[in-house]
Amino acid sequence: MRGRDSRWAKVAGVTAVVLLGAGCGAGSGGGDSAFGREAAHAEIVAAVEKAGLPKSDLPGIGGPTPTDSTPAPTPSTERERLEERAVACSASWQYLGPPVEGSRPGVEKAVAALVGEDWVQGERQVEKLDEKGGTMLQITLRKRGWVLYARHTGAQQGLGMEMIALHATETACMNRFTEQERKVLFGEDTEQG
Repeated sequence: MRGRDSRWAKVAGVTAVVLLGAGCGAGSGGGDSAFGREAAHAEIVAAVEKAGLPKSDLPGIGGPTPTDSTPAPTPSTERERLEERAVACSASWQYLGPPVEGSRPGVEKAVAALVGEDWVQGERQVEKLDEKGGTMLQITLRKRGWVLYARHTGAQQGLGMEMIALHATETACMNRFTEQERKVLFGEDTEQG
């Protein structure tokens, strides 16, 4: 189980790095202007609301960048500069907190709502995390050059907590990162992007 736990921690960590940076001064990722970051974010938020998922208390997660806001501090490290660029390529929503009744079926409802908005459902993975019933569900969806990962992680071992994330990235925008930049941003396991 140790390998799975560390892999889950790495995925959660990379997701959190990109998600927590969202709304911190990054602009649109470009690409299809008719379906860009703001449109992807609006569809994610609508799906979350329709599914009745718990309210996220995390500020600014994946929201569109306000144009009249105080500018974010200038990134001081290469990783911070890359994180800012990655945020511009993404739209997301996340809940991290105590387990909430019905949240796993809620993720399924959110996926169904996104399919109703022409997202195409692809791969579905379910992985056992621990011997006490902790699991990770991941469903991949695609739409107009975007890839969305809908994830639900319920870890029952130790402190019971839940992570629910709907994170979409624009493929063309992310492809602008070099292999070296991906290693700086995501570590040696660049496949997790």
